[in-house]
Amino acid sequence: MRRTVLQITPYYPPHLGGLERVVEHLADQLGQRHDVRVVTTALGADGAPRRFGDGQVTVRRHRAVEFAHTALAPGLPVSLWRAPRGAVLHLHCAHALMPELVALTARLRRQRFLLHFHLDVDASGRFGRLLPAYKKHVFGRALRTADGVIVLTEAQGTFVKQTYGVPAERVFVVPNGVAPGYFMPVREAAQRPLRLLYVGRLSAQKNVARLLEAMSLLREPVRLRIVGDGELREKLQARAAELGLKDVEFSGGLLGADLVRAYRDADAFVLPSEKEGMPLVVLEAMAAALPVIATDVPGTTELLDGVGLLADPDPAALAAAIDSVAADPGLRLRLARRSAAAAPGYSWEAVAARVERVYDDVYAEVGG
Repeated sequence: MRRTVLQITPYYPPHLGGLERVVEHLADQLGQRHDVRVVTTALGADGAPRRFGDGQVTVRRHRAVEFAHTALAPGLPVSLWRAPRGAVLHLHCAHALMPELVALTARLRRQRFLLHFHLDVDASGRFGRLLPAYKKHVFGRALRTADGVIVLTEAQGTFVKQTYGVPAERVFVVPNGVAPGYFMPVREAAQRPLRLLYVGRLSAQKNVARLLEAMSLLREPVRLRIVGDGELREKLQARAAELGLKDVEFSGGLLGADLVRAYRDADAFVLPSEKEGMPLVVLEAMAAALPVIATDVPGTTELLDGVGLLADPDPAALAAAIDSVAADPGLRLRLARRSAAAAPGYSWEAVAARVERVYDDVYAEVGG
């Protein structure tokens, strides 16, 4: 059944971030069978047109300001209000305010909506002390109002049921996916200093500072390339200089073919995060047949158990894991083969099909 689908997100490419690229890939897949409209803000759009359509996906960017890591777009409710009555409202959520806005609009229109729960964020910044109260008294209510909640893993599903009281029958598990262009064959371990790659935001959640500390503890020769941007970039560059790390390169954000090339040029991938939902960059690294080293934290544990190398979330443990991969070509090859074997189960085509089944379940009684 062909539907009108609104993908609602505070940020969208070229704004950098895993959630943004998840929405982009999902919209592209769904656009092959549905009328897909992305409703977002112009934040981080780098001059991209505020209205854009390629025949399958229409993007509407609203003027916005950002306050305390929260996008404020007064015109965005207008797009929601003008949507066809039977449209699917699919909200991608890892930020404040947007859930309440969509929930209120849906209630006023007596319309159903889906909340795609990407991550339970932690407090940061000077207003972070308000986050626990917001989650308990405001966000939790919006989450329970949703007619369906999409989570990335079974563990995340258990979390939203236990923490926010979401009824079990409204929770649907759908993983993230990986685009075809990232799939590569397994390569033999090169005889050179290990080329280690990090891709992601330079934010507190990703804890790249932990990775820099680990780099200062290494015994093996390793060259680290950091791909991404964010509010902590200058501090991280300064910290790398303080630690005397000469084999660390900050490349800034990359997209498209440039990002694929970064995976192709690497020997291994690392993710030092505090927590994750289901990191898109790890799926991309797996598709690129890279050995993956990551901290043993929620979101990566479920994805990489039996596939990658998990380390306790401290610099010494992370350094030991990186050293073991750098020193042992055989281990690199085994990990690369595990990545390549696991990745095909996360194609965007399969993920989009699962999302469509959620639409069918949630909107079955309203016929559209």
